[in-house]
Amino acid sequence: MEKKEISKAVLKRLPGYLSYLKGLDVQYISATAIAAALNMGEVQVRKDLAAVSDGGRPKIGYERTGLMEDIRSFLGYDNTTDAILVGAGKLGQALLGYGGFDAYGLNILAAFDVAPCCKEAEGKPILPISALPEFCRERNVLMAIITVPASAAQQVCDQLIDCGIKAIWNFAPTHLEVPQGILVQNENMATSLAVLSMHLQAQIKK
Repeated sequence: MEKKEISKAVLKRLPGYLSYLKGLDVQYISATAIAAALNMGEVQVRKDLAAVSDGGRPKIGYERTGLMEDIRSFLGYDNTTDAILVGAGKLGQALLGYGGFDAYGLNILAAFDVAPCCKEAEGKPILPISALPEFCRERNVLMAIITVPASAAQQVCDQLIDCGIKAIWNFAPTHLEVPQGILVQNENMATSLAVLSMHLQAQIKK
């Protein structure tokens, strides 16, 4: 199927569909059933799935494993993406040691830090930040993960862009200014906690 341009909102929903499908033990599944299980609108689910797969059949739905393969392929999970990580503190080292990234096609090659506490963590090298430009250039790395304090995040971001990085997964609790064509995905824990807290308050009031 020819890859279509889709919105970031759809991209964020696709991993949820994939996670749900993984837990099923059925051969076929309909968009209606997926929408009901995930408490989503049926029209939205149909549009999302149609954007990444042409395997849907009237009255039958999607062949589950085929739909999963289509979603993985669209998201790039079937092609390993090399990345580097900047900020080898506790969070950075925890991400280095997380084995689940393999299932999503992400391979963290190395970590970088202004003052490396050790030479490696979880089998991955931890290098001085001065080695970043040469490392990225030699390996043609295009994705980076930022796990530095907020005060240093913008400077690190600028360095990464100068090294040719095109996509940044930002764990620092701050907004990053980037040129057009650079994608930043923010992992904002404060925002997530606020959403969870509001949900809990709404449930308590019921």
